[in-house]
Amino acid sequence: MRARAGPFAPTLASLRRHAVPAWYDAAKLGLFVHWTPASVIGFAPREKQINELLVERTDDMQVEVPYTEWYENSLRFPHSSVARYHREHYGAKPMHEFSAAFERAIDSYWDPEAWADAFAATGARYVVLVAKHHDGFCLWPTHVANPMRPGFHLRRDVVGDLARAVRARNLRFGVYYSGGLDWSFDARPIANLGDLIAAAPGGRYPRYAEAHVRELIERYRPDVLWNDISWPGSKAQLLRLFADYYNAIPDGVVNDRWLPVLPFGRLLRIPFVRRQFNARVKAAVLRHGGALAPPPALHADTRTPEYTSFPQVRAEKWECVRGIDKSFGYNRASRPEDFLAREALIHALVDIASKNGNLLLNVGPRGEDAQIPEAQLVRLRWLGSFTRRYGEALFGTKPWTRADGVAADGTPLRFTERGGTVFAWLLGAPAPGASLELLGLRAEGAQLVGGAALPLRRSARGVELTLPALPDEPAHAIALQGARGDAA
Repeated sequence: MRARAGPFAPTLASLRRHAVPAWYDAAKLGLFVHWTPASVIGFAPREKQINELLVERTDDMQVEVPYTEWYENSLRFPHSSVARYHREHYGAKPMHEFSAAFERAIDSYWDPEAWADAFAATGARYVVLVAKHHDGFCLWPTHVANPMRPGFHLRRDVVGDLARAVRARNLRFGVYYSGGLDWSFDARPIANLGDLIAAAPGGRYPRYAEAHVRELIERYRPDVLWNDISWPGSKAQLLRLFADYYNAIPDGVVNDRWLPVLPFGRLLRIPFVRRQFNARVKAAVLRHGGALAPPPALHADTRTPEYTSFPQVRAEKWECVRGIDKSFGYNRASRPEDFLAREALIHALVDIASKNGNLLLNVGPRGEDAQIPEAQLVRLRWLGSFTRRYGEALFGTKPWTRADGVAADGTPLRFTERGGTVFAWLLGAPAPGASLELLGLRAEGAQLVGGAALPLRRSARGVELTLPALPDEPAHAIALQGARGDAA
């Protein structure tokens, strides 16, 4: 993609005039797809969540990371669970050789139309596909040659095929690119976050990464440009890239993981500096209740905390990214208890929406047959059932004057608002005929979304509703007319 004329110039002042696109603000639910050659193996230790490792094993958290897409890095530590697994099942077979089996499965089994049908049925408004992860393998037939590993890409255009399929179902399409890491350029072992930043490749890589991202923009016009870890180029180069992207796609979205790290990354190769950095990151995570979120960005349309939600309404737009289990890529070692339960999934979606966020929920297909595992499809169907019934109170809403509350009987509440109607979300299902008292509220009328009007009475502490039998869903939305939060 060549530089484009348009309203955006490569300066922070100009880029910050780019408003968060209305489609993205209204979306509330997107789907991430992590699908790499490591999914042919599909193994990672499953005992700990990533946030737990950050606190408990700060200096070697990546050794036992539960993300299968990090398999190649974990393999570099001889005593890791991954190294033991690999020796037992594959001997000394190098990771890059698994790309051939991955490509054969795509050629034989992959059906992008079936994936797009499953994605659209959830009610999700956008899909973000990993085009290149840290292994450096590209899911499109790139014209940008990898000087370290020639031909390290698919012949089939998976990015283009999936883009066409999801857009045909009126979903937006975005691409993920690992700008901060590429193990085909720099294969040093990464044990912790300091190592991670220090491993950003230099030399020919910054120009290579920029050429890739510009090619992705030119070919696929992604509605979301989702970078990971950091960015290897300079600040000036990054601002030019953002300006050209916005001028090509004015309602595009860039995330917050574009921090230019050179030459800071080189300083982190000094052991003392790296230890200090890791200690400060751990302290910051503990101060924020275990939340793993990138640092404030040079420029971004959205923040991207990982496997965590913010506790309050945010003025800035944000997006919770997480897997259906403890991994993004497919993990055949996952047990039933590792997957999101129905209640936890639906409650997370409502909670995030009430605080000005989107949920970007990951799907990790298998590598051997290009199929989405049934345990994941079940959860996509849960989302579809829920959004078909209560989507009116979710999509296109804004946060209300407060995000949460508790009814008199202890039922947790969340709130969203659209067009003057406040939606009170019950994170639970009181018994039929129960009287539900909403504390600190006034309202003129109430209706179960998709159902009948509800008897409403004022009380000394708020309003009381008489509930009917509620549908079999983990959360329920009540539309309140004339609602305000000023009851005594």
